[in-house]
Amino acid sequence: MAVPQQVDHGKDRCVEEVARGLLEFLNASPTPFHAVKESQKRLLAAGYTYLSEREDWNVQPGGKYFFTRNFSTIVAFAIGKRFNAGNGFIIVGAHTDSPCLKLKPISKVSRGGFLEVGVQTYGGGLWHTWFDRDLTAAGRVIIKHENGDEGIGYSHELVNIKEPILRIPTLAIHLDRDVKEQGFKFNTQNQLIPVLATSIKAELNRPTPVATSIEADGAFLTKGQDKGINQADKVRAAKGDDLESGRHHPVLLQLLADELGCQPGEICDFELQVCDTQPSLLGGAFKEFIYSGRLDNLCMSFCSLKALIDASCLASLEEEVGVRMVALFDHEEVGSNSAQGAGSPIMFDALKRITMSIRAGPSQGLYEKAIQQSFLVSADMAHCLHPNYLDKHDDNHQPKMHKGLVIKHNANQRYATNAVTSFMFREIAKLHELPTQDFVVRNDMPCGSTIGPILASGVGIRTVDVGAPQLSMHSVREMCGVDDVAYAYWHFKAFYEDFSKLDAQLRVD
Repeated sequence: MAVPQQVDHGKDRCVEEVARGLLEFLNASPTPFHAVKESQKRLLAAGYTYLSEREDWNVQPGGKYFFTRNFSTIVAFAIGKRFNAGNGFIIVGAHTDSPCLKLKPISKVSRGGFLEVGVQTYGGGLWHTWFDRDLTAAGRVIIKHENGDEGIGYSHELVNIKEPILRIPTLAIHLDRDVKEQGFKFNTQNQLIPVLATSIKAELNRPTPVATSIEADGAFLTKGQDKGINQADKVRAAKGDDLESGRHHPVLLQLLADELGCQPGEICDFELQVCDTQPSLLGGAFKEFIYSGRLDNLCMSFCSLKALIDASCLASLEEEVGVRMVALFDHEEVGSNSAQGAGSPIMFDALKRITMSIRAGPSQGLYEKAIQQSFLVSADMAHCLHPNYLDKHDDNHQPKMHKGLVIKHNANQRYATNAVTSFMFREIAKLHELPTQDFVVRNDMPCGSTIGPILASGVGIRTVDVGAPQLSMHSVREMCGVDDVAYAYWHFKAFYEDFSKLDAQLRVD
C-alpha cells in the first residue's frame, strides 16, 4: 500500500501568498507606468524614501531609498549599516515593459463604416493572439490645468479604462478558405487595427460643441449635457487644444476624459497602449498555473521587488556591508537603448552617487572598486519545455515548471552567465534547499538576449542571467507555474541576504 505523501501546509500557504501577491501586482500594472506606480506604493509602505535625480542625495547607511525615471523605470536600494564607500552592490535587474500595441501619434482611422484606432507594434509580440480579445487602453496622459492666478499648469496622470472598448476581429473562415492549409496570415499595417465603434453610432452620440470654437479645439459635451452650463464655463471649455484636433477620435478622447475627470480639451498628449481586459488569475486543475499577460517580465519584477522589501528590515541590514538594490527598466523588449532603458547609465549613475554620498575621504578609485565587488542578477523569464513541441529544446536543457529558477547560458554572450556567477547563484540556492535548472538554446536556433550582457559589458559587473520558466512567451496571454513564483522570490531574497558572506569566501579576480 502506497504511503501518502506528506504535505507541507505552511509552505503551501506561503506559495499561495506570493502567487496572489503577484496577481495583485499584475492586475494593477497594465503598463510600465502603472507597474512603477504600484512598485512605488509598495516601497513607500515599506518605509522607503523617494529621491529626485534632479536634487542632491543625502543617503545614509541603514537607509532605504528609491527614484524613478520617465515614470516607467524605478530603482530602489537599501544600504547596509556597515557599508563603506567602495563596498559592493547586490543587484537584481528586471524590466517593466512587455510586447504590446501602442497608439500612434495620429490614431484616428475610419474605414468601412467603422471607427478604428491606429496602433504600432512594440517588441516581438505574437500578434495573432491579440485577435478576438476584449481589449482596452491604458497609459499616461498629460493634462492642462487652469490654476487661477497661478496660470496654466500641467500634470502627468495614469489612466486605465477597465471596460472593453476595443477589439481586433478575425476574418470569417467563409471569406478565407485558405486559412486551414496556409495558416492564419495577416498584415500588421492593414489588419492589426482595433475597432472602437461604428460610424453611425458615433454620429448619433456625437458630442455637441458648447461654443463656436469648441469643435475646432476639441472640447465636447455629449448632447443634452450642455443644459444649465453658463457661458463662462463654455468659454473655458473652448480653450482646450484636443491634441491639435482631429488626431484622435473624439469618442476616444471623451472616454479618457471621463476616466480622468477632466474635459477632452484639457488632454494635451498621451502614451497609450492596448491591453487585454481579462484579469490575471490562478488556473489549471490544481490551481498550479498563473494565466496572465505581461508575465514577461512583471513576474520577475514583482519577485525581485518583494524580495528586496522583505530583505530590508533594520535587523537584516544590521550586518550588511553592501547595498541591496533592485532596478526595473523600461524598453528591454526593444533593445534597452533609451534614457530609461538598461542601455542608459541610470543604474550606474545611482551606484556612483551612493558611493560618493557616503565617502569619508578621497573618492579616487572608489566607484571602480565598488563595481568589482558588485554582482548583478539579470532576471528575465525563461522558456519552459513545451509538451507539444519537445524538439524545440536541447535534450539536456529542458526547464520545467515547479523546478525552480533557470540559469541561462550562451557561449556567444547572449546571456552574461559564466562559471563563477552561475556557481555563486547556485550555491545560494543550495544553502536554502532551492531547486535550479539550466538552459542552453539549441545550436540550430537563434538565442534571445536580456539586459544582462548590456549591463555587464557597460562597466564590467559580474552577472548571471536567470528566469522562471513560462509558456506562451510574448502572447497576449501567458502562463507560468505558481511554485516557480515562490522559488524566485525565495531565491532573490536569499541572494540579498547571503551574497556578502558568500562573496567574502570566494576570491576570483
